Amino acid sequence: MRILTLAALLLASAAPAPALAHAQTAKVAPVLTTPEAKDVWTYARPAEARVTHVDLTLNIDFDSKTIGGVATLDVLAAKGAKEIVLDTLDLEIAVVSDERGVKLAHRVGASDPQLGAPLTIELNGAKRIRIVYRSKPGARALQWLTPEQTQSKTLPFLFSQGQAINNRSWIPTQDSPGIRQTWAATVTVPEGFVPVMSAQMLDGATGTPAPQGGRSFRFKMDNPVPPYLIAIAVGDLKFKEVGPRSGVWAEAGMLDAAVSEFADVEKMIDAAQALYGPYRWGRYDMLVLPPSFPYGGMENPNLTFFTPTIITGDRSNTDVLAHELAHSWSGNLVTNATWADGWLNEGFTTYFENRIMEALYGKERAAIYSDLDYAGMLRDVKNAGGDAAPATRLHGAPGESAGQLDYLKGSTFLRTIEYAVGRDRWDPYLRGYFDRHAFQPQTSAGFLADIRKHLVKGDKALEAKLQLDRWVFEPGVPSNAVQVKSQTLAKVDAQLAAFNAGGPAAAIDTTSWQTQQWKRLIDNLPRQQSAARLAELDAALGLTRSQNAYVQSAWFDLAIANRYEPVIPALEEYLTRVGRNLLVTPLYRGLKAQGEWGEPIAQRIFAKAKPGYHPVTVGAVTRILGS
Repeated sequence: MRILTLAALLLASAAPAPALAHAQTAKVAPVLTTPEAKDVWTYARPAEARVTHVDLTLNIDFDSKTIGGVATLDVLAAKGAKEIVLDTLDLEIAVVSDERGVKLAHRVGASDPQLGAPLTIELNGAKRIRIVYRSKPGARALQWLTPEQTQSKTLPFLFSQGQAINNRSWIPTQDSPGIRQTWAATVTVPEGFVPVMSAQMLDGATGTPAPQGGRSFRFKMDNPVPPYLIAIAVGDLKFKEVGPRSGVWAEAGMLDAAVSEFADVEKMIDAAQALYGPYRWGRYDMLVLPPSFPYGGMENPNLTFFTPTIITGDRSNTDVLAHELAHSWSGNLVTNATWADGWLNEGFTTYFENRIMEALYGKERAAIYSDLDYAGMLRDVKNAGGDAAPATRLHGAPGESAGQLDYLKGSTFLRTIEYAVGRDRWDPYLRGYFDRHAFQPQTSAGFLADIRKHLVKGDKALEAKLQLDRWVFEPGVPSNAVQVKSQTLAKVDAQLAAFNAGGPAAAIDTTSWQTQQWKRLIDNLPRQQSAARLAELDAALGLTRSQNAYVQSAWFDLAIANRYEPVIPALEEYLTRVGRNLLVTPLYRGLKAQGEWGEPIAQRIFAKAKPGYHPVTVGAVTRILGS
């Protein structure tokens, strides 16, 4: 495999990059200037000068585990602005110039471990700037997998995870969700590899021969997006169509299972459009990544990234697919301007996901998810310290929200509004909301102003009934919260009660159970169990040997709480195979809480598993273990 040095990149940058032509009439999204829209996680000063478009010419180097190339940025500057400030994280900056090749003075400021360092560039009137650069091998957004860590075992693999502020480790731009940018890319990879990105793929899966060797592929995103949604993956990838607007990219051995699991995606797109307006992104393709991917899914436009842990053969986890699709409206179309308002992405999406599931599978299936979400919300509030804990607010400091409260409290808030006004008023309002703010950033204050103008309309009784400010700005769960109860889960609860009363584990009937029923049972078992009782549960229900990653995680969490030694070998195998944060971090946290018994186990397993984790997961586990 070819190593392209920074010196070679310098030579390559002397010639015009083979970038896509970008019309100056491309969409330019607004930047909010209200005080609550100030993003404390960026060095950018967009009111003075901002990026409107990013054009990337990239070389993927598996030997050095780096991405290098040229970033050409379109700049919109206020009158009199002399400089622009970008976000970087451990990037090697070689040359900064204007589009004619005239060098521009620049400086990299002091670095912060979380935020990285500002790159300040003197504009000298330039409207386009070109940056020759290279990422570092440990770039926070990127994971480089060896062939042994992939399913095919033939080629290495690369993928990125940009949310929330990781993309500054491989792209020099203004890395803030409130500064939306169109973008394009030309990516060169070694022969035999296929790159995919969160944009329209222009050359198909074969690309074109590159002058320096390998093959080049072009991508284009004409809609302005928050920069965390620029994503890439490179590997031994194959494609199979699911429907006229959708298909799956995956390693060959995973492809058919993924296509089967995602078979309902076209119906989901239709249901989503019927609810809240047109799908505005063209295609909805999906990429199944190796197990180290740190999330269930990532809503990258045109190409949602998925963990293989949701592929269980029974389509019981298609709520994750519905969730990522719903982000095409809430999150991708209308985006939180800062990470203090992450609930505007996740709460809206969790609510929308539930409506898609109801449209396809009926009210009871949707009720299962709503019931579980409500219980999860109460659990997160309790774990955060109760109703007075600041971390239980929807609008708070960036990254402050406890557990999954952005998702669970946010969706419960919207469901409470739905029940208060009825769907005949709520659905047209929400569809209009997405239309009014399409391809724009949003804040909590902006949403509340919109709902007061277009739904409440001065109705004082309705204003009091909804408790809007209480939901958004105050901690805890307001008194008007709507809880939906599931008959299916009520039957699980009855069996759980019988077991807790001393009944045999063999009497628990799990016939036709799906993930959600298993989770309801295991998550609600009393945390203190005898070794004999745990052994009985495992023998009757086959928990340790389950092929469902969700079930195993919940079971291991219970076993750890009771220092149940027989699961340790299976736990170690699981933690070295699965890298999804939602499933692995509770287990490390549980081991840490067990002190002298559990902490050495956690440290030993983490040392072994760490090379296979994405940097996001490594960071999360490191914070838990203090290692």
